[in-house]
Amino acid sequence: MNRRFFLTRSLAAAGSVLLDAHAQPSAEASLLNRGVTSGSEGASHSMPASELSHVSFPEGFLWGIATAAYQVEGAWKEDGRGESIWDRFAHTAGKVKGGDTGDIACDFYHRYREDIQIMKRLNQKSCRFSIAWPRIQASGTGGPNPKGLDHYSRFVDALLEAGIRPLCTIYHWDMPQRLEDRGGWTNRDMVSVFADYAEIVTKALGDRITTWAIFNEPSAFTYLGYGIGVHAPGRKGEELRAAHHVNLAQGEAFRAIKAACSKAQVGSSLSMYPATPRSNSEADLAAAERFNAKTNLFFLDTAMRGEYPQAFVGEPPYDLMGFQPGDGKLMQAQFDWIGITYYGRRIVYDPGPTVEPKSLRFAVEWPSEGPLTYNGWEVWPRGIYDVVMQVANRYRMPIEITENGCSYSDGPKADGRVPDLRRISFHRAHLGELLGAIRDGAPVRGYHAWSLLDNFEWADGYSQRFGLTWVDFRDQRRIVKDSGQWYGRVAGSNLLVE
Repeated sequence: MNRRFFLTRSLAAAGSVLLDAHAQPSAEASLLNRGVTSGSEGASHSMPASELSHVSFPEGFLWGIATAAYQVEGAWKEDGRGESIWDRFAHTAGKVKGGDTGDIACDFYHRYREDIQIMKRLNQKSCRFSIAWPRIQASGTGGPNPKGLDHYSRFVDALLEAGIRPLCTIYHWDMPQRLEDRGGWTNRDMVSVFADYAEIVTKALGDRITTWAIFNEPSAFTYLGYGIGVHAPGRKGEELRAAHHVNLAQGEAFRAIKAACSKAQVGSSLSMYPATPRSNSEADLAAAERFNAKTNLFFLDTAMRGEYPQAFVGEPPYDLMGFQPGDGKLMQAQFDWIGITYYGRRIVYDPGPTVEPKSLRFAVEWPSEGPLTYNGWEVWPRGIYDVVMQVANRYRMPIEITENGCSYSDGPKADGRVPDLRRISFHRAHLGELLGAIRDGAPVRGYHAWSLLDNFEWADGYSQRFGLTWVDFRDQRRIVKDSGQWYGRVAGSNLLVE
């Protein structure tokens, strides 16, 4: 297998491909203050296995599921929806594995009531979903599309009727193509345009939705879409400018949401992976610091502190970013909560002094000490403890796990069941580590498994199955996998059952 192309949510930091032609792309690094994990520190921080099933999660813990509009909705031309950058990208030959598109996906646009009933049967208390920007503004500007707003209004009402909290992500990668034609995230005008869109959505739904995520994994869509071009919109070498504008948009959208709905609790969903230095050399330790600063802190310190992280700003490439006086204040967004998506760790090292600026001098290797999932990602449960504790210690505010999951190819057997024991083992191990973090004082209030359904996995198309529910993409038949049934028992009991 060529892991260089397993990039669906495995995000390399800027230096990993640009600095080392032999390095494999990383997933987004973890949030680390100073500390980094070494290869010898893989021991579990969870409770002993014999105790796990007897320890309750906190009262009111939000057991949830995660989805994203382009990955599940389909209905790509219905009810006034405009073209998104992922529509254009997926319809371009050679961009998505197997020529797959999100035109139909899981047909969630038409079948959401059926899927909400699955959530209800699985005792889910929270659904993280996203709004498709092109459904609200076909071209990205102007007045809202009433049919688009009505769809999400009905969806939110259906969630609430089922006793499920709606957690709305405002941007999960599907920008209207017309905005990309004007430069997309490399165009500073996007800052105010995005804030206007956030205001429209909040005014329409803020009477029923109180928990909002502004962005999903900004390190992902800026690096993959504007850095190396393997995701929509497929541009290269423009990551830093795009990322800086996203930081500005995050701050402006935060203020727009708060102005439109005073009771809104606002955060963002950020990918975090612990960085393991390849050696204990000072050079590799410093490279791991830069890796961490460039990927995780780049979108979090900016919001919470109005500045780029110290390890990054030693030699800031502000000219490449388009940084202007006063931008620090514009970036600020005093989040009410922080969302963490976790999929594994990465090995980081210093590739040598030939790379400038120094703030981008790091390279990344894919680890394989732990077992590998179907798409080649290492299973490393310990990392979820590490990143949660780092966020808890640095920011001391409510945390929700907004994504955690794995790809395995298990399908239905003759009896109609989908016995995916490896996925059960994956979630149980990660939840055990999460219990350890909660025991050690981390204010974690929710966990969202990725994902409710097997779905369109970006550049990997339908070749990877992350769902707790198996989907037959020929006829949209759904079968809750054994892992889904197990997760439902966990959610119903608030215990980490066998």
